[in-house]
Amino acid sequence: MSSEITGAEIVVRCLAEEGVEHVFGYPGGAVLYIYDAIFNQDKFQHILVRHEQAAIHAADAYSRSSQKVGVAIVTSGPGVTNAVTGLATAYMDSIPMVIISGQVPSHAIGQDAFQECDTVGITRPCVKHNFLVKDVKDLASTMKKAFFIATTGRPGPVLVDIPKDITIQKCAFDYPKEVEMRSYKPVDKGHSGQIRKAVQLLLTAERPMIYTGGGIILANAAPELNKLVDKLGYPCTNTLMGLGGYRSSSDKFVGMPGMHGTYEANMAMQHCDVLIAIGARFDDRVIGNPKHFSSHPRKIIHIDIDPSSISKRVKVDIPIVGNVKDVLIELLSQLEASETKPNAQALFAWWRQINEWRGRDCLKFATSNEVIKPQEVVRKLWEVTKGDAFITSDVGQHQMWAAQYYNFDKPRRWINSGGLGTMGVGLPYAMGVQMANPGSTVACITGEASIQMCIQELATCKQYHLTPKIILLNNRFLGMVRQWQQIDYGSRYSESYMDSLPDFNMLVESYGHVGMKIEKPGDVEGALKEAFGMKDRLVFMNFITDQTENVWPMVKAGKGLTEMLLGSEDL
Repeated sequence: MSSEITGAEIVVRCLAEEGVEHVFGYPGGAVLYIYDAIFNQDKFQHILVRHEQAAIHAADAYSRSSQKVGVAIVTSGPGVTNAVTGLATAYMDSIPMVIISGQVPSHAIGQDAFQECDTVGITRPCVKHNFLVKDVKDLASTMKKAFFIATTGRPGPVLVDIPKDITIQKCAFDYPKEVEMRSYKPVDKGHSGQIRKAVQLLLTAERPMIYTGGGIILANAAPELNKLVDKLGYPCTNTLMGLGGYRSSSDKFVGMPGMHGTYEANMAMQHCDVLIAIGARFDDRVIGNPKHFSSHPRKIIHIDIDPSSISKRVKVDIPIVGNVKDVLIELLSQLEASETKPNAQALFAWWRQINEWRGRDCLKFATSNEVIKPQEVVRKLWEVTKGDAFITSDVGQHQMWAAQYYNFDKPRRWINSGGLGTMGVGLPYAMGVQMANPGSTVACITGEASIQMCIQELATCKQYHLTPKIILLNNRFLGMVRQWQQIDYGSRYSESYMDSLPDFNMLVESYGHVGMKIEKPGDVEGALKEAFGMKDRLVFMNFITDQTENVWPMVKAGKGLTEMLLGSEDL
């Protein structure tokens, strides 16, 4: 029948139906029919990466920075195993994505065929859901389900594994408008009675604290959060994943909590009498030792879309399961209607205590005229970009300094791997961000170890005219590893020194980009201004920084929030 099309064409039509504009991927034998169908369409642009891991990372950041679904295509066997790190990264941070993987022909599955692996089995622990398509007639409905599952409830990556023979078989195309799944019915609306209890508890608090995480960003609930904090006048802390959810320029913002959080945020988290957790999961890097955290009595309200996250690590008093944005809208409505007002006298005393903790100035660092301080580079970057750039980061000391010293006033501007802590994400993240936000200022803060893990993507940037600015804080060490080895391992720096680094300028220029090497503190600001002035070029800035700098404050593993090291003098 002439109305029938191939499975490969169905895949492409499904992506078009979902309004997909960009797909990141790398071709291989099992997906060549899909790539042939991509060649014959003009609904979306395919971005050819140089490694499958980068395809997933780029699609991940595309989603994080844009409220869209990231889409990637990889081939079977090593193609999909190369993608696993990216899948796990997105899964840990609840990022909505759809990944299409090729599979060997149906008759060859289980026969140890060339480039075969058990994709469903391998990826099951690190995706929200996965499918193996066994009939071309099921392909369109499966793709619809994939987008539905990825974007509803607690978001996450969904993988669709398609055998090669399915992509050449034909059937009529019928893309469902809606999908109904008996086994999957996420709750959106929070329980009104529980919200009422939360309002009552919040208004009677004497030492209240608002603790928010990445759920605020994912639910697009930053406007409601800002309204709530401003209305109540309570202190607010954003986790690493939640930075920008509440504006950092407000005096109500007390900084990031946790392992490398501020003194005032951690002390307030520990000593509050009512804690409302919104879209956060009481992660080990946030609350430290759960026993220590629970040793101080407090009432806890927990709002989250995922019921399994509530009372998982810390017992809570008022659980509210629902979409964070919807719950906050109702909570604000009930606050408006309430005749009870916050306890002004108690709140005044509580702020006096918080400001006393603030007086410790825990993020202060010693400046130098001799050697570049990494914190100063980040601070100058914030000034030069007027705090309005998209900042991607790799993982390590530079990530923490970026979180501490680049002040975010908007959501979806801070793109980093929080849950998995994946080195190598920074450059592909910058690619995905720039594809999703053309014309925006994008900077990648990285280290000399992380950047080398996906440095081949400089070729992708050249091909697609992507122009992020790479801020390399080069301390010639695996910085965070070195810091832990100094503190916990008697300064035995086992395999943490990078003594065979490339000439980054020559390497970057060989890819067709601009390289800069900055060694003097007095040159930092001028170099940044020069780099950001080159709007049509990727500029790789190699800042040679102080090797001895550590990230402070620090809560060591197994310690409580108030057991912070504020500097080397505490060692």
